[in-house]
Amino acid sequence: MLIHTTSREIAGRKLTIETGKLANQAGGSVTVRYGDSIILVTACASPNPRDGIDFLPLTIDYEERLYAAGKIPGSFFRREGRPTEIATLAARLTDRPLRPLFPKGLHNEIQVVITVLSADQENDPDILGIIGASSALCLSEIPFDGPVSATRLGYLYGEIVVNPTYAQLEESELDLVVAGTNDAIAMVEAGACEVSEDVIIEAIKRGQEVNQEIISLQQEMVALAAKPKMSISLNGQAEDGLIEKVASILGDRLHATVFTNREKGERDGALNTLSADVEAQLGEDYSRQAINTAFEALVKKEVRSGIVEGGQRPDGRQAKEIRPISCEASILPRAHGTGLFSRGQTQVLTIATLGSMSEMQKLDTISPEVSKRYLHHYNFPPYSVGEVRRLGTGRREIGHGALAERALLPVIPDEDEFPYTIRLVSESISSNGSTSMASVCGSTLALMDAGVPLKAPVAGIAMGLVMTEDERYVILTDIQGVEDALGDMDFKVAGSTRGITALQMDIKVKGITYGIMEEALKQAREARLFVLERIGDTLAGPRPELSPYAPRMLRLSIPVEKIGAVIGPGGKTIRSIIEETKATINVDNDGTVTVGSISQEAAQMAVERIEALTKEAEVGAIYTGKVVRLMSFGAFVEILPGKDGLVHISELSNERVASVEDVVNIGDEVKVMVKEIDSMGRINLSRRALL
Repeated sequence: MLIHTTSREIAGRKLTIETGKLANQAGGSVTVRYGDSIILVTACASPNPRDGIDFLPLTIDYEERLYAAGKIPGSFFRREGRPTEIATLAARLTDRPLRPLFPKGLHNEIQVVITVLSADQENDPDILGIIGASSALCLSEIPFDGPVSATRLGYLYGEIVVNPTYAQLEESELDLVVAGTNDAIAMVEAGACEVSEDVIIEAIKRGQEVNQEIISLQQEMVALAAKPKMSISLNGQAEDGLIEKVASILGDRLHATVFTNREKGERDGALNTLSADVEAQLGEDYSRQAINTAFEALVKKEVRSGIVEGGQRPDGRQAKEIRPISCEASILPRAHGTGLFSRGQTQVLTIATLGSMSEMQKLDTISPEVSKRYLHHYNFPPYSVGEVRRLGTGRREIGHGALAERALLPVIPDEDEFPYTIRLVSESISSNGSTSMASVCGSTLALMDAGVPLKAPVAGIAMGLVMTEDERYVILTDIQGVEDALGDMDFKVAGSTRGITALQMDIKVKGITYGIMEEALKQAREARLFVLERIGDTLAGPRPELSPYAPRMLRLSIPVEKIGAVIGPGGKTIRSIIEETKATINVDNDGTVTVGSISQEAAQMAVERIEALTKEAEVGAIYTGKVVRLMSFGAFVEILPGKDGLVHISELSNERVASVEDVVNIGDEVKVMVKEIDSMGRINLSRRALL
């Protein structure tokens, strides 16, 4: 097979796509190189559709290989195991812009595997995964309406930066990924340090400009090496005339059912009753799947036309109206902090737990990041939507948790100000739209309840869009489940009063303009400020004191050369302090010592022991020491652990002393003052100066 290569310089680095060299038995395969980061992407499809399903069975696997970064896995078996959180998020990042570009009704199994072969620790390979997956699919026999591309944008010193390196992202106020086709933006995801909506729009526009260059590069490759597309049968299409028959049976009942039943459970139950009636009348002539397909098409049409034509939302709200909100804190008596946030039928309980710095998560990935001290985990149990299924943590849970984590990260106090590991767990108790943004609000409540000194409260809101073929549209604030499922956009925006901290936008249709995006961001800001007011009504700011059940963490800095004195031979000294005070003690290589204990007194006692071990004697300072040696010319007194000073016989008393033993003996405690420290570091003490 011939090897084909296309290249383009993007942001001062060469982006190269190559096919024909590796994995030639796959339906489509490419390697993508940017800097020294290299990925292999393959795309394969089953020849026949999968029976009994009504969705696209697309799987994106993102395989991190630690050899790519010159590392050996830290597990017992020294090989990679289950996908890391970073790998799962990268797979989701690739899936979201690709999925809408497959033909509707395609039910063949499709698998895209992204394998990271080289990670240069400068260029994140996640966006290369989107470019590579698009290229592999376009080259394969799999029907795909691509190409699609992705670009990362940063915001440094007031300037938009294309594809910033890891080092630049550390300083950047923005980390935004925009994916798009030739015609439209497909997906946006970002974390930000309270940036303005104008900066976000500027970054999206710049990213889409770069995407056009990369799409052109993919099109060059397609012209050189693309395979003919395979013939497929599309399932899930309504049979001719069936929609009209279903509509005739339903009459006006469908409209009344959709727009009269305000609660999700009531509406779903009523729709199921209608669907059963239709099936009873048409079941002899048509399959259940065909009837369901036609029924769902009519429900979708009814909801969308009601919103655009009649200005009606299924629960009766106006387009900009937010569902009723309630906020509570301190729900659980033993938790360090809790927040219960409810918005309509969506309800999330978030719990904050504080721990020592030694409890931070250690990462074993190909990225330069080695640890995390702020964690957010999200759970979505089946009872939250009234279902029965197996419990577990899937890609959705990981993705929602990461989005909420990202939203609060810019306002988390730094390690020096608040030396704690912070873990949040958001339990989705009830779900009817945007539990991820409810988790953001619950996180703010829980952290403030725990006494974490947030730089600012953060809230989140989910926006939606319904657009007609003639480009009329309605932007919806605070979408519920049915509006998310049947609408054209899911746009989650989180931030403070000062600006945006995170956003995630998935677009299902072409032709969304920058004007619509600007309008949606403006509407989202109004909603966010409203939600922040409701949070502020419950907690105006972080509590002044930590929970009595939270550990007290104290931090001090000691000279690096004194670390050995704190540790002691074989760790003897530090173990004795831990046993005596029951505190946790972490000593960093730079001399930073973090002490933690449930008891403030115990933590303070451990700090005093460490300070005593590392303190230097100062001229004029007064110490209570123990006599450790007697000489004819004076007594040696230990004023600090391992540090003695001499009290000359003439400094023992105001009167003449004939013998040292007349005043002090070994083991006596005496109060002395440092009189002098000579050039050799010897300490001269005086008892007489204090008499």
